[in-house]
Amino acid sequence: MGQHHHHDNSDHGHHHHHTGKNLSIAFFLNLSFTIIEIIGGLLTNSMAILADAVHDFGDSFSLGLAWYLEKYSNKKRTKDFTYGYRRFSILAAFINSVVLIIGSLSILFFAIPRLWDPPMPDAGGMIWLAILGIVVNGAAVLRLQKGESLNEKVVMLHLLEDVLGWVAVLVVGVVLLYFDLPILDPLLSIGLACYILWNVFKNFGKTVTIFLQKKPANFEEQSFKEKMSELEMITSVHDIHAWTMDGQYGVLTLHVKVTQSVEKEEIVKMKAAIRETAAGYGINHTTIEIEYDDEDCGQPECR
Repeated sequence: MGQHHHHDNSDHGHHHHHTGKNLSIAFFLNLSFTIIEIIGGLLTNSMAILADAVHDFGDSFSLGLAWYLEKYSNKKRTKDFTYGYRRFSILAAFINSVVLIIGSLSILFFAIPRLWDPPMPDAGGMIWLAILGIVVNGAAVLRLQKGESLNEKVVMLHLLEDVLGWVAVLVVGVVLLYFDLPILDPLLSIGLACYILWNVFKNFGKTVTIFLQKKPANFEEQSFKEKMSELEMITSVHDIHAWTMDGQYGVLTLHVKVTQSVEKEEIVKMKAAIRETAAGYGINHTTIEIEYDDEDCGQPECR
């Protein structure tokens, strides 16, 4: 049993190192390209490219944090952080959302006035930057495609969106090469900024509810209580609290009332059954308080 556990750990360490390496490569690719993009956007006078630069900067930021926190959030618990460091990955998502919201709003602030008098961007420059964008982001997507961690999957989707954004910039660049339609550039930048905001607010909402300790998505209290009532020695369950550390790691505490005659062996079996049931609801850490029928639980909820 011990040997198996040890083997599992080394595997995890290896996988962990691999994840970190993938994220670091994607981060440096993305960051260097974001810098090229900001300069390119200013030189070609294209708001669409600057809008994509904001998107890419957000991605670089989340990649950097994901890479750093991939190592950090798996640190063991300490006397100050008794639940460990899992919440740090949520903090990263929160900061990243704020950065993207500010960036997207600033793009809208500059792009909307351009609708009335759009300057003609350098279409040739846009096309070259778009091709470079598709190649660089495409390479990062391929690098992360084989990744197994949630961090890698989330980041890969971000980068895939970037590839699609660059395809849109390429199409607009080609159209502008042949047609005098400069309004397409601010229109595309507004579209990209709104798309970023839409996605950010979706994720931002989830992040905030985790901080506010909303119950995990998989946990249904009523059905859990019904399953508890099927266990013979339990007379009732109350004071149930469920939350999630980072959207994946579920925590549950509950009080269980039992009859006076319950033996130690039965309690041990019962606790194992409760933990197994809780695991089926995506709970990783369960704390059970056992009380006898005639005992006051000492919490206001019980009175």
